[in-house]
Amino acid sequence: MTEHDSHTVAAIHRELHDHLPSDPALRVKALESVLVGKGMLDPAAVDAWIELYADEIGPKRGARVVARAWTDAAFRARLLADATDAIADFGFTGWGTAHMRVVENTDEVHNLVVCTLCSCYPHAVLGIPPAWYKSAPYRARAVRDPRGVLVEFGVALPAATEVRVWDSTSELRYMVLPRRPDGTDGWSEDRLAAIVTRNAMIGTALVTVPA
Repeated sequence: MTEHDSHTVAAIHRELHDHLPSDPALRVKALESVLVGKGMLDPAAVDAWIELYADEIGPKRGARVVARAWTDAAFRARLLADATDAIADFGFTGWGTAHMRVVENTDEVHNLVVCTLCSCYPHAVLGIPPAWYKSAPYRARAVRDPRGVLVEFGVALPAATEVRVWDSTSELRYMVLPRRPDGTDGWSEDRLAAIVTRNAMIGTALVTVPA
């Protein structure tokens, strides 16, 4: 990669902010175009990182953890007792997994994860956090009115179901172990992992069997 001194980088920064459009997606594309044009960024590297986070480091990793917990009672017990240690079995370590706790949905309890201060998130198992997770309205309303938030996501729980809200921080991050849906007896881990979504591991969705 070409090296640039601080004055050059500052000049590029001013140039970008003088001319970038207001829409975030357009701003990102404009920023990428300028940096590529100046030889500071390889577009293939950008595509590779996006693919890595979306597919490999993304929620597919967490889905594998969930599927293992659904099919292996001993692993499930370890996951609930020490999530960081259990998740390390998959080689998923580092960003956002060093201090993790997994909370389990049951017939009586539904868990919802939020970060009220910013957007702390277990990136290594869930990938890139969705924009709504970082938004101020979600962060505030998930604490004040979790049932209302869940309804807006299409999750209507029985009145008797307790909703527990967990506040992730940089010191402790949470992931939900969703309920295994009916009709999946005998499914392999791979097949189960394919139906687990990122939102289900945050708590804003239920895992369902595709029609």
